[in-house]
Amino acid sequence: MASHPEGIKMNHCPEASKLNPGPLKTLLHKLGLEKQYPNKLTLRSLLEINKDSISDDAVDSLKAVPRYFLKKLLIVNAKCRSCTCLPEDESSIELDSDQNTEDNEVNLLDLITALFLCADSFLQQEMALKMSMCQFAVPLLLPPGTGSQSTLMLWALRAILKEWRPHALSESKGFEEGNIVLLQMPLISFVRLQACSMSKSRLLNHVLSNDQQNHNIFAHKDMDGGAAPRTISGGLVEVCWYLPCGNRNGDNFPEPLTVANLRGDICASQAQFRFLTQVSTAIFIFLDSVDEDERKLLLSLGDMGSKLFFVVNSKEEVSRNGRTSVKEIMDAFKLKSNKLLMQRPNVNRARFSRQITKAMKDILKESTSKISIESMSNEAIELGPFVDECKTEASKSAAEEILKGIGDQSIVDYKRNQLPLQGEHWKQLAKIEKEECRLKDSGENRLEEYRAKLQEDKLKIRREQNKYKTTTAMASFLGFLATTDKEEKALFLKWLQLKLDMRSRKDLSSLRHRFKEQSLVKQDNKCLEELDQCILDSSLGIEHFMREMGQIYEASRLGNPQASSEHCPLPALAAELLLDGYPFELLDGDASNIPEKWVTDVLMELHRKVGEKSKLLVLTVLGVQSTGKSTLLNTMFGVQFPVSSGRCTRGAFMLFLRVGEDMRKDLRCDFILLIDTEGLKSPSLAQLDESCEHDNELATLVIGLSDITIINVAMENSTEMNDVLQIAVHAFLRMKEVGKMPVCHFVHQNVAGVSAHNKNVTDRKHILDRLNDMTQIAAEMEKRPSVNRFTDVLDYDADKNNWYIPGLWHGTPPMAPVNTGYSEAVLDLKKNLLEVLKTCRYEEPSQIPEFIEWMKSLWKAVKYENFIFSFRNTLVAQAYDNLWKEMTQWEWESRNKIYTWQTKANLQISNLEVNSFENQAEIQDLQKLQKLEESLKSEALKMVATLENEITEKLDAYYKRKDRNVSLIEKNKIDFFHHIRDVHRDILNKEKYKLHMAVKLKISTIEADDIHRKQKVRIEQKVLQLLQNSSDSKTPLSDEQLEDEFGKMWSREVVKISGLEEQDIPSFVFKQLRGDFSNRNVNEELQNAKNLTAYGKEPFKAKSRHICTMTKLKRMFAIKKVKQNVQRFSESVIDTCTRLILDSAKSQTDYHDTLTKEVLEKINESLRENYKDLKTNVKFEVDLKLHICGIASREFLQMHRNFLLHNDPKKRLEESRNQYLSDFIDSYRERDHCQRKAQDFVQHGLRPAILQYINRFLGTDIVDEMVKNSHAAEYSSRSSFQYSILKDLLEKDDFQAFVKYFQTYEIYVKDFICQHIKECFSAEKSFVMLKTNRLKEIIQKITEAIEKASQPLPNDTKSVTEFMKNLCKHLVKDICISIDAVEGVLFQISTTCDPFTTSLHESLSDLKQQMQDEFSKSIDIIESLYTLPIKPQDELFMRVSGCTEQCPFCKMPCDAGGKDHRQHYANAHRPQALGSYRSFQTQELVETLCTTDVNGEKSFINGDTDLEPHPYKDYRTYYPKWNIQPDSTDEASDYWKYVLATYNDRLAGEYDAKPAVIPEAWKTITKAQALEGLKIAFSIKV
Repeated sequence: MASHPEGIKMNHCPEASKLNPGPLKTLLHKLGLEKQYPNKLTLRSLLEINKDSISDDAVDSLKAVPRYFLKKLLIVNAKCRSCTCLPEDESSIELDSDQNTEDNEVNLLDLITALFLCADSFLQQEMALKMSMCQFAVPLLLPPGTGSQSTLMLWALRAILKEWRPHALSESKGFEEGNIVLLQMPLISFVRLQACSMSKSRLLNHVLSNDQQNHNIFAHKDMDGGAAPRTISGGLVEVCWYLPCGNRNGDNFPEPLTVANLRGDICASQAQFRFLTQVSTAIFIFLDSVDEDERKLLLSLGDMGSKLFFVVNSKEEVSRNGRTSVKEIMDAFKLKSNKLLMQRPNVNRARFSRQITKAMKDILKESTSKISIESMSNEAIELGPFVDECKTEASKSAAEEILKGIGDQSIVDYKRNQLPLQGEHWKQLAKIEKEECRLKDSGENRLEEYRAKLQEDKLKIRREQNKYKTTTAMASFLGFLATTDKEEKALFLKWLQLKLDMRSRKDLSSLRHRFKEQSLVKQDNKCLEELDQCILDSSLGIEHFMREMGQIYEASRLGNPQASSEHCPLPALAAELLLDGYPFELLDGDASNIPEKWVTDVLMELHRKVGEKSKLLVLTVLGVQSTGKSTLLNTMFGVQFPVSSGRCTRGAFMLFLRVGEDMRKDLRCDFILLIDTEGLKSPSLAQLDESCEHDNELATLVIGLSDITIINVAMENSTEMNDVLQIAVHAFLRMKEVGKMPVCHFVHQNVAGVSAHNKNVTDRKHILDRLNDMTQIAAEMEKRPSVNRFTDVLDYDADKNNWYIPGLWHGTPPMAPVNTGYSEAVLDLKKNLLEVLKTCRYEEPSQIPEFIEWMKSLWKAVKYENFIFSFRNTLVAQAYDNLWKEMTQWEWESRNKIYTWQTKANLQISNLEVNSFENQAEIQDLQKLQKLEESLKSEALKMVATLENEITEKLDAYYKRKDRNVSLIEKNKIDFFHHIRDVHRDILNKEKYKLHMAVKLKISTIEADDIHRKQKVRIEQKVLQLLQNSSDSKTPLSDEQLEDEFGKMWSREVVKISGLEEQDIPSFVFKQLRGDFSNRNVNEELQNAKNLTAYGKEPFKAKSRHICTMTKLKRMFAIKKVKQNVQRFSESVIDTCTRLILDSAKSQTDYHDTLTKEVLEKINESLRENYKDLKTNVKFEVDLKLHICGIASREFLQMHRNFLLHNDPKKRLEESRNQYLSDFIDSYRERDHCQRKAQDFVQHGLRPAILQYINRFLGTDIVDEMVKNSHAAEYSSRSSFQYSILKDLLEKDDFQAFVKYFQTYEIYVKDFICQHIKECFSAEKSFVMLKTNRLKEIIQKITEAIEKASQPLPNDTKSVTEFMKNLCKHLVKDICISIDAVEGVLFQISTTCDPFTTSLHESLSDLKQQMQDEFSKSIDIIESLYTLPIKPQDELFMRVSGCTEQCPFCKMPCDAGGKDHRQHYANAHRPQALGSYRSFQTQELVETLCTTDVNGEKSFINGDTDLEPHPYKDYRTYYPKWNIQPDSTDEASDYWKYVLATYNDRLAGEYDAKPAVIPEAWKTITKAQALEGLKIAFSIKV
């Protein structure tokens, strides 16, 4: 039953609106219930999960008694009645003490009366139901409280449903079932006169109990709280029912019987007594004597007097006059002697109770008088008691209005007419959705055409549903939900539930009997199916109206805007019901399907209604049918999931329980979500084909949604238990593989005894063995060989995860009460489960949107037969993506640090000669350079190891975060660690390579510098000699004459200078090529290669001799396809390697063999990755490498020549000619050349160094700008980048761009990145700003260095040399200053230090302005990118490139981050035609998506299969590392469908094939729809 909405008030009688002074007010104050009166205490407030709900502490005050009583009662614990007395301090009690205990206890009947007066109508119903289950008497007439009328509790008793077996059905084992208030039964009432010496209630308990045990149905004085004075319960009429079980020897009465008990003296409760005399079959009056007033009262009964029986205590202390007065009354009514029952002194209570029983049996035999509680309401109206149900008449009428349509027709017909949308249309939709995933019935149809047809069929069904007008019943249902207030709505739903249940029971009994008979025959499955369907269709409840409501909403979402708008409020209505505690159907068991849109929108409405504070922890119970699953949840949490022995309602229902403020912090959630499921392995459905599949789907879904799963194990049936365990193990294994680790507890019911847990050690070991066996079987079926034991699947402790619970009933139903041991064991389980939830490894519970995403993903995967490889979840993808975003940022920080270190290392190598500054001699000691190289490599090793440890620690910390979704990627953890290892291994190798290259460049530079320096010394000597000669001349020379003399000298000397010798670079490249083929028999091919530079000038052509000599591959229809693949591959590799070669050749360094090795390694990497697809031989490899090395030899030769030209001694001297001329003339004229020297140093020494400094950092600055600012999202992860680049392709609408993307992915992406950088940095002169910032930075460092270098130095000429030496030392870690520039400054310098530094400052300021002006001029940004030592396009490509593997069918690149991972996957696969896949037979491009094929029944043929057909479903036989997951939605692949539909003919021409045959539906996809599909595929929220 649903909890009652907060705020609902129902006065139980019109006058009860004000609490006046008196016994009631005193008692309510004593119990702390003043604010709850009248009828303000709600069920919903009691169902909240808080500390009080799991506390088992004894009451410490009377104000705690009501809540303790209700808490225990709601979990059906009979000990709830033992809380009325506070614990006494025994040490303070004296033996003769006569102290008043009223302040420490409350009368039990007063407590019950007070609670019924304070409870709202729904809590009253729940209390009555649970009291009935405990076999407690329940109120029939409630005392008036502050009013003047008693209340007939008809509404409160409405929910009590009973089953019994009259003796007439004993042999057939049949039973009867009915609502207790509707059953016509004899009513026997028991009353008393005055303070009778005989206990009426104790005697009744003996009468109604069996011989084995005496159950306290009615409270009496010898019970806790029974002896306390009654203050408000006088006039309370309690009622209970005796219901036979069909055992003639065990039943006290053969037929059902109602027993009423009036509390107090009938003279004080005359209205209640008169009511009982009217409705009772017989009345037993307990008395000792009759006084005059009582005599008058009895005689006033008139004809009713014949119903009276007198029960008199015949003990000596009872006077003879008493017996005489009774005799007079009997004579007055002419009663027979058998109506006087006297307990004589020699008769004990047991014997006397048998006399009472016999008298009652005689009444049942002789009387035909029967009455139902519902019919008593008529008497109540006449006699005065107020009927609590009167206030529900409007709601009752509304419910009856809906049921009017049933009339005499069957429920099946009624549902067909009034609830049409959930019928065949809905079931057909469910079948189509599964077929859309499994494609079992495609036959010879093209799969994409078949899928398109299925999608069209779905649309047709929805259109058909849309044609239905809202039926009369649904219009009334929706209207009442939408227009009434919460009170009326709740009453309406309760009435409707009661009426529907009653109507359903009418039809189900005979159907179940027929089904039982047919299932015993075990022959006609078809008949069983028809009967099962009839049973399913004959059940009718509120869930069916809610289901229809969902179907109306889902159908309205399609097409009709008016209908869509009209039904928009429906999710909000359903969400309100969820919040009010009503169960909500998650999985429709009839259709075995989830209405995803409906469920999603309802839950999202609930999410909004609770202010988006909807963190959930989910608890589910699974088990065999009719093993007490729902009862377990109902007892544990006090809720009311429907409890039925039949399988009328199938599927899964969820119910939200609020978590109290005092436990939200501990549980970290706002709601506990309970999921109740239908029973698995129904014996009656075991023969049906769909039963096993349905059970597996259900178990997988609910286990996947749950944080805790309870497996309910009944010990009676080992076979069924094995089946359930097998289903559960499969589901748990699947959850482990998709990153979810629920907790599992096994509950063994019907196991009694305090030693059960210890005695069942062997059983637990046996269960674990079975679980291990089942795990191995499941792992084999799910293709997970690494899983061997159940503990490999989830954390399981046989001692802690097994619970033994005694049977529910204490005795034989229907008269058996609920076993107190059952309730207490369930409470212990509840406490433990909540503790588990507190420490749940999923640190952060999911919110409703995440729960919805899990639900959708799980259900989609369930619809595919191969669950593990079909599971696709946005939450998992987001968790994976989020970690990759962090990882790429950590990785970039590492690279940035190592790049900074590398810059310093390069400067250290470049500036090594500064140590020999004074000597000005060249450093030729190679050992010193080698020692420096080794030292730097060692330093790099330590630094990279430190950085690796830092990221590893960050990754560890990330996995320890309190973020639930981190657990979803636990299985990827090893991949991330491997990635960290590989990245840093790659960084270290590159650093070693760069250090080696820097040293080699240094050696090459030294060799060039050695020649240059010797020539320079000679030139300087000649300049000085010319200066001396000119100075000795007696005739002063003009500037023109000086220039002429200098020119003649320069020409004579320069002509003597020899250049650098050119090396045979092609031979070096060829030598490396030979080395690459070492230990391979290719000498003949390489010997024929005469001139390497001649290769690679013409386009490469794939030839037949390049293909492996395999017989089948020589077939003509295959060879052409293979050659085309080889040609495309060759072109792609050549383009990529050419780009690599050109990038290397642009650097201003000399050739080194490592450049060729890098190119060859790139070729080898491509060959390794594509070997299986290509099936090429070594001849192909030789020809391909010769072609690429031919290109390399020419480019590297030109690179070498550029280096020689740049370092040519003659050229370098010519660059200094003007400087030497100026020095010569200034020295001759003895002019001050301070300013000129400073300008020359700044222009020739500092300017190149400053440009190098800016370029060294510009690459990393650009990357930082791209990943941290406005474009951070695009480069944060591979999936974000892929979305950006595919969106750009779509917007360009350029076929050749798509072709380039398909065939040369790396080149296209890098060009895209370059273009993106250009676009980003062209705006607002961002590129200029980056360069200017670095310029200011280095200028500031140089300025500071000048200040430091000049202090404290004397102001003389010699100090300039010292100043220059100091300046270079201060800048050695920032820039590399040309030694030529320094020596040029010092040559013939005559100025002093102070003027020189002043001029240097001025020149530096001018240089800053000059360079800023140059930066502002328009430049080619892209060209600049390729000249930077750290190329931002390469760095950004590394961030987003990920894995280089491609889907074996559609060639979509793997979207997993990094390179070393266990599984490859792509977010959005594409039609195989885009990967040039074609049919061998027709040569038509294959339009099918591989996501479709791998779930269909088709086969594929390629070189890997040796041209033998192989089922797509088993593609992992050949491609075990690929996981081709289904598209997240039908729209997710719209992008590629649109591309193929748009460029089909042009692609066919490009691939030399015939166009693909595509479904017509693809041609209708628009560009906007394609973009939306792309967003869905990559989970982009815009």
